Amino acid sequence: MEGTVHGFLAVRTMEGKTIAAGDLLQVVQGDRLVSNLIFHFKDGSVDDETTVFSQHHDFRLISDHHVQKGPSFPHPMDVLIDASSGQVTVRSYEDGKEKVETDHLDLQPDVANGLLLDLLKNIPPHAPETKVSYVAATPKPRLVKLSIKPEGEEPFWAAGVRHTATRFTLKVELGGIAGIVAPVIGKQPKDTHVWILGGRAPAFVRMEGQFYEGGPIWKIELTSPIWRKSRDSGR
Repeated sequence: MEGTVHGFLAVRTMEGKTIAAGDLLQVVQGDRLVSNLIFHFKDGSVDDETTVFSQHHDFRLISDHHVQKGPSFPHPMDVLIDASSGQVTVRSYEDGKEKVETDHLDLQPDVANGLLLDLLKNIPPHAPETKVSYVAATPKPRLVKLSIKPEGEEPFWAAGVRHTATRFTLKVELGGIAGIVAPVIGKQPKDTHVWILGGRAPAFVRMEGQFYEGGPIWKIELTSPIWRKSRDSGR
């Protein structure tokens, strides 16, 4: 069961340069949870995703609203998914002109937009493969499959203490509709890798992947607050 969360995140290049600061905010509202994952980039760009879901017996997407805008995103997008009706609206911008695509998709109960981190915390590290549906905004919305496979364990350290995380690989499967999707998305997206700490309270540790089709590989990592030194305490 998911609950109230506030996590501090950082987006870095693969060379280690910090390019954005992020917050993961999740609150309970009645029988629903509202999760907001937002990144503020140093160049003024914003990646903002708000997801509403339920978790009675399984995770069930209710709505997902994902906005990317600013210099870091060559093709700004605004994607709204209403899972109950199947309506998906994609607003894209090219040369300052807005283009709106609204489609009705046959969304399955396993559609995972905005829920991947929650799902990964619930996948056993010994599970051979898990598949979920995902709406790709390309900019015409398409429904694809994500294949999730554990790829072994890797150590990491926190405050000098050694821990072990399971590395999951997420691959977009174009499947039998490759002839339709490939010309739209350009090419096969690169795999995404996510590290999850197991145990009694599983937790997200790190992710490496593209924020948008054709974009560079960036990594999302947990970060810790830094306190201003106190003159009175001498710290």
